Formats: sequence, C-alpha cells, structure tokens
Amino acid sequence: MPHSFNKIWIHAIWATKDRLPLISQAKEKQVFQLISDQLCELGCRVRIVNGMPDHVHILFLQNPQKSITEIIKQIKGGSSHHINQNNLTKEKFAWQTGYAAFSVSESVVEKVFQYIKNQKEHHQQKTFQEEYEEFLKLNGLTF
Repeated sequence: MPHSFNKIWIHAIWATKDRLPLISQAKEKQVFQLISDQLCELGCRVRIVNGMPDHVHILFLQNPQKSITEIIKQIKGGSSHHINQNNLTKEKFAWQTGYAAFSVSESVVEKVFQYIKNQKEHHQQKTFQEEYEEFLKLNGLTF
C-alpha cells in the first residue's frame, strides 16, 4: 500500500489548577480560540473547543506525526504562558497536571461535538468531578 491514512479523533479534557474557576465568561472565547489556533499550528484540525471556568473539552484530529502527550503538553504550556503574558485572568493562570484523552469513532463525532458545544447546559446537571469520573468509568479506567 503506497499511502498511509490517519483519521484519529481525540476528545481531550483538562482542568485549571486546583479546579479554580479561572476562565471568565468575558475571556473564554479568547482562551478557546487560542487553544484552537495552537492546535492548528501543530497540524491538528479542530472541530470544537469549549468548556467551563474550571475546565476545557476539545475535539480534534490528531496529527499522526505527534503523540497525544506531545500535543497536549504544548497546548497547555503555550496557552497558560499566553494567558499570563496577556493578563487574561485576574490571578496567575495554570492548568492542573494531567489530562484525559479518548479516541472518538467517526460515527459519534457529531454526538461528541454537540456534547462539548452544550457544556453550559450540561453542567447545570453535573459537576466537573461527576462528569470526569463518568468518562473514566465509561472508558474502563479507574479514578
């Protein structure tokens, strides 16, 4: 076979340090766009970035030349640096150590997109902790 094909959708989730509500509603679009732009620079096509004041959800296509760990490390480091350099938060900004990343089948990409798009409504029913533990259990991981 002369060509290689990759299409690996990733749903990534990570929180702010100590899960503090550091991403204000006034600045969230700017923060989410920054993350999207950084992913594009890494060769990852972004479907959506959204979240809450204390965490983000991202749906993107993994660049096959980079590991998920590399991608997320660069995004978290670059975005926190940019947020602090441009005073986008009142306090010093940092992401919590760690992340969750799940592969997404093409058949449910739209469902995951809608889930991420509707974070505000979703979190009227569940806390981030409940949501995170549910994702881990759903994917056969223990917390």
